[in-house]
Amino acid sequence: MKKWIYALPVWFCLGVSSGIPVFAAEDIRLATTTSTENSGLLKVILPIFEAKYGGKVRVISVGTGAALKLGENGDADVVLVHARSLEDKFMAGGFGSGRRDVMYNDFVIVGPKNDPAGVRGSKDVIAAMKKISASGAKFVSRGDESGTHQMEKDYWKSANIDLKGAWYVSSGQGMGQVLTMAGQFEGYALTDRATYAAYKDKTGLETLVEGDPKMFNPYGIIAVNPQKHPTVNNQGAMAMVNWITSPQGQKAIADFKINGVQMFFPSAK
Repeated sequence: MKKWIYALPVWFCLGVSSGIPVFAAEDIRLATTTSTENSGLLKVILPIFEAKYGGKVRVISVGTGAALKLGENGDADVVLVHARSLEDKFMAGGFGSGRRDVMYNDFVIVGPKNDPAGVRGSKDVIAAMKKISASGAKFVSRGDESGTHQMEKDYWKSANIDLKGAWYVSSGQGMGQVLTMAGQFEGYALTDRATYAAYKDKTGLETLVEGDPKMFNPYGIIAVNPQKHPTVNNQGAMAMVNWITSPQGQKAIADFKINGVQMFFPSAK
């Protein structure tokens, strides 16, 4: 009787002997706001998730409006954003399979040390915006329909300010670039606290307005609905949603600090 010996492929043997999965999990496309990227948060927490998941997260860092549009088009598997009104609209359109709270921080107004608008120490963001516009000092806006830009537009509307004139600069840029421009202009900007902390030493800008409840900044995560886009990596998206809202993911967020200061605060229920 002949004995047949079958040679197993090297990749299979290596996988079995080493305990490493033979096939890596499918990559996850994460569309997210620039604040999570510019602050350095994702560079810290994503490797923890990837080690558990067995695949890579491909980050697309844009404004919240653009991130949600990627989700609507099926060009992202999951979105991590911070503009609740836009998130609710996304869900109402059937583009998300569920939204969960993830974390929060706050917005601040930053500006030059000499503070030509005289807003330092104010806790009233609307009053501060009025003084900035009246001073003629430069204000650099995201101008990109991001979550930060949405909030800024709400403030200007409440202040009844006409955004015309050389003082108002609509940049169409991410948060890091806006802070760099504001520093160069010796002007003002609305920013999330985490990105400002990461760019503070590069810009010379100072925190001038903070503490208004209107400046609360919550973040949510949404898996793109596979019924709308069957080709999305729903399994990977849900793995990320479940991890980032788990005790391990929430601890990773809480542990992220810049110069010893916590930047984001877990809020998953």
